[in-house]
Amino acid sequence: MRRRQLLRLAVATGGIAGLSACIGVYDEPIPAGGGPLPPGQHHWNDQLTTDAAGNHQLPRHHLLLYADLQVDPLGEPAVRDRLTAAFTALTAAYRWGPEGLLFTVGYSPAYFRRHYGRPPEGVDLPPPRRLSPFETPTFDQHDLLIHLASDRADAVTGAEAALRGQQATVNGREAPVAIDDLLGRIQRRTGFVGAGMPAERQSDLVGIPDDDPVPEAAPLFMGFMTGFRQNQATEAAVELTDGPFRGGTTLALANIRLSLDAWYTENSHAERVAKLFSPTHAAEGAVPGVGRALGDDNGVTPAIVDAIDADAGTVGVVGHAQKAARANRTAGGEPLTLRRHFESTDDGVASLHFPSYQREISRFEAVTEAMNGTDIAAAHPQVRQRVNNGILRYMFVRSRGNFLIPPRHQWALPTPTG
Repeated sequence: MRRRQLLRLAVATGGIAGLSACIGVYDEPIPAGGGPLPPGQHHWNDQLTTDAAGNHQLPRHHLLLYADLQVDPLGEPAVRDRLTAAFTALTAAYRWGPEGLLFTVGYSPAYFRRHYGRPPEGVDLPPPRRLSPFETPTFDQHDLLIHLASDRADAVTGAEAALRGQQATVNGREAPVAIDDLLGRIQRRTGFVGAGMPAERQSDLVGIPDDDPVPEAAPLFMGFMTGFRQNQATEAAVELTDGPFRGGTTLALANIRLSLDAWYTENSHAERVAKLFSPTHAAEGAVPGVGRALGDDNGVTPAIVDAIDADAGTVGVVGHAQKAARANRTAGGEPLTLRRHFESTDDGVASLHFPSYQREISRFEAVTEAMNGTDIAAAHPQVRQRVNNGILRYMFVRSRGNFLIPPRHQWALPTPTG
């Protein structure tokens, strides 16, 4: 337990204090990098471990750094060279993978608007907006977002400390990583994912019942696994296929507050299955436990999608995955978005960071509209806008942001033309 407490403290605190909390926790050094890297920043899958069914397992520790760039003029070659050197130094200091460090650098619509006066060419990247009539999010308008992820808390905290100029070395080596003088209005948000982690963090959290109901085997607070491989787009399927940012992708990132008292106290396991997956899943007992019996597919078939109106009219409930699938598949049934979500306990509140990668932000917005189920609520009185309508009753969007994740060769201060 002592080890787990130290790792929780490390990422939550950050900086030198967080890094110090990791001393003595790990027996092995963090492996260094320096090998060949994939061209896309979002290319993580080849490095991720998989479970017995082949589902990719995300790194356990995550840190999101939002920041503005306080540089004038922004396009000065020396500034771009410094950022390139910093990001390259991280890949040399840490092996590219969960045992070392994975990270992405993204740029918001506000970055292109503020510094260049126009959006990036060939990219569907609108400013973030409300995506439902019942949400009131704030909009993330920072210039850039750095997402750090690792199975090693000391890799995440060490990379952050180096980037923010709090230590001169990174993973034991001197490197030109510090960019703190280039950044302003920095906001940090932390996260985690993996079996056992939500259960060990659930006590005394706002949004979780007092009796600590999250199962030990669950990777997420809602008690079920997600990210089934057959229901995730491939990394190639979310890449831009033409234009100056070919090989990059877009990221829609929301932070969602969880309110799970009623989720656990008012619903049986079968009712939770019906609302998260579909009533058919519940009737057939397809999801015992946290869902590992499903293998690499969430089991939402075309027939289950077609049964939405029938389920709404007879059972009075429709499933979250059942609704979202209406807009998240090609005509041939291939998924269109790649989701890599993880949990958070920032500010003592249970919440979810929801990163979604896709070619166009409009695709994410279409999937969200399908998930909202407004059309279903309008046609069936038993299903209301938030009640019996998937899991909407238990989730409240706190913030939204949209970002371009350019290919690696453009990760330092891209212009609208690349």
